[in-house]
Amino acid sequence: MVQQTQPHHLFPVQLHTKWCRENPTQLNLYLQDWLLDPSSLTARLKQHCQDFRVQVLGQCIETCSVDESNEDILAGEEVLVREVLLFCDNKPQVFARSLLPLRSLTGKEAHLAKLGEQSLGQVIFNHPELKRKGIEVASFDQQSKVAELASYYQLSVVDPLWGRRSVFVVNDKPLMVAEVFLPNSFAYQDKVNQ
Repeated sequence: MVQQTQPHHLFPVQLHTKWCRENPTQLNLYLQDWLLDPSSLTARLKQHCQDFRVQVLGQCIETCSVDESNEDILAGEEVLVREVLLFCDNKPQVFARSLLPLRSLTGKEAHLAKLGEQSLGQVIFNHPELKRKGIEVASFDQQSKVAELASYYQLSVVDPLWGRRSVFVVNDKPLMVAEVFLPNSFAYQDKVNQ
């Protein structure tokens, strides 16, 4: 049922943090626009580059932790964890961690367990029944595992990395996607306010 991959040595990166529903008003409007954009991040990234690709860091079944649980995905529930990097023109832009409850990977949604290097966002945003719940945001400092991953790809982490997460519902089946903008990502490159 679940496609296994040879995991990256840092997998699972995880995203242990406190997510917040409030608008991060201390950030510039350009970064806020990227964080709070309800449309497909994959589609937006593709508008900024010639060559978009997904690199799978790893995929495995885990038990949902308390800090990643919510009203749709419960602590202790078995989930398929998928972690990827999104590249634009061979530069890593975004780290993404998805939690797909095994109960959501049934029927037509079973193929979500076998995406390989296909973007999850590209698949679910094409679904006519897709619903997106509220966006939560968080920052990650230089000691976080996502900063360690960025350093592995020779990206210098000076300022906090910002991310967002949302629960998506497809045919009443929830899944959660968290995305963190890596250093030098388009989300930080506001030419107007620099």
